[in-house]
Amino acid sequence: MKFNVSSKTLYSYVSAVSKVINSKNALTVLNNFLFELNDNLLTITASDLENTLVASLTVMDGEGSGKFCIDARRIVDLLKEMPDQGIEFIIDDNNLSVEIKYNNGNYSFIALNGNEYPSNENTDDESAFSFNYPTDQLIKGIDNTLFAVGNDDLRPQMMGILWDIKDDAITFVATDTRKLVRYSNNAKAPGYEGSFILPVKPATVIKNVFAKEAEIKITVSPKSATFESASFKFNCRFIKGSFPDYNRVIPTNNPYVVTVDRHSFLNAVRRVGVFVDQGHGLVKFKIEKDKMILRATDNNFCTSAREEVACDFTGNDMIIGFSAPYLIEISSTISTDELIIKLSDPSRPGVFVPSDEKEGDNLLMLLMPMTVTDF
Repeated sequence: MKFNVSSKTLYSYVSAVSKVINSKNALTVLNNFLFELNDNLLTITASDLENTLVASLTVMDGEGSGKFCIDARRIVDLLKEMPDQGIEFIIDDNNLSVEIKYNNGNYSFIALNGNEYPSNENTDDESAFSFNYPTDQLIKGIDNTLFAVGNDDLRPQMMGILWDIKDDAITFVATDTRKLVRYSNNAKAPGYEGSFILPVKPATVIKNVFAKEAEIKITVSPKSATFESASFKFNCRFIKGSFPDYNRVIPTNNPYVVTVDRHSFLNAVRRVGVFVDQGHGLVKFKIEKDKMILRATDNNFCTSAREEVACDFTGNDMIIGFSAPYLIEISSTISTDELIIKLSDPSRPGVFVPSDEKEGDNLLMLLMPMTVTDF
């Protein structure tokens, strides 16, 4: 077998596919890419048994067909350092020796038999359903929720993003019991009803690999989903179990509304957050009609901080506490100039929403308060 390909083109594909490979694998062969050549079509596969990503690209002067495994780290590092020019792969079908040639040099090594690479192909499932969805909306759903995913092994159902799919919209939800994010968009109707929990790793792969694609075909089966574009095909397993009923914990009546400049609020929390007790990260807020006062103390180091931020508050004066790291995550994820915080009392969750949204978007973030004994 042999073929020619641009070094930078091949590098862009192998670097994308490599995102699936773990640093440590149960099977040594999973440290490799599976290359499969059929005339001028080259497919590159990487897998960790739970997730499989396949890239397809057209090469030049392809001869023969077959499959072989190449050490992933070595080929990625080599192509990264190569100049942008054509390279030639020559593979001996008998002993699987591989030679890579280009104008200034050549490299040789031994590949593994491609038949040793585990197959993760799903058999056709009659209950599987496919629909196309805009990539930018898909990635926006992941971006808005990924930071709120839990990391508690005792609650595995919360260690992923819930995709709650309805006929007219997809709702993305993530929670770690302290914070919850819900984002929905009805830009395109899936025409399908179902739900699954997508783990963090596949969500990150989708976000990084499919970013330049206009639309993704999504095929949902009972245990896994396949995301497919012109260049990539990604299959990933779901997290087993049932996601908590997120609608039950979202307050329906938070009558008091704070409107504040998001940048001013975020910067103030970051500064005051330097002085919080690292054990709990508490920032105390005294919210008045036209301003909020932020305070933090760390008695272990005899430090304290106080700032004022202008705001518009519709309720009576209120004292409430929130975790500084969580506030920074929420305020950084929301992108509008103004931030709206809906409150009811100091013991009830605060609801954070953007001041305005694109048509069809609905973003809501919930944060549990912390106990404040004095201000």
